[in-house]
Amino acid sequence: MSYSSYGSGAATWQERLEEKCREAQLHPPVFQIMSDRRGGRTAWSSTVTVQGQNIAARFWYDGQHVNNAKEDAAEVALKHLVGSNPSSPHQSRGGW
Repeated sequence: MSYSSYGSGAATWQERLEEKCREAQLHPPVFQIMSDRRGGRTAWSSTVTVQGQNIAARFWYDGQHVNNAKEDAAEVALKHLVGSNPSSPHQSRGGW
């Protein structure tokens, strides 16, 4: 399974998600960026649609880091697709 080939460090979460969708013969993931005006600033986040499910990023980001929102959503979606995999490269240290 290529998801566990984290050692190379080259693949982004978005690339890994796209690869997993190809392997599973699913439609490619579709990302959407959203913004929320917060006082004098704007926060950005992302959702990704995989298998007809809309999966949201966990966090909101500054405008300079919009790609991080897509990476966050891709990570959540990939973990959702493969389940709770203990060999996951960014396994949480505790729970939520």
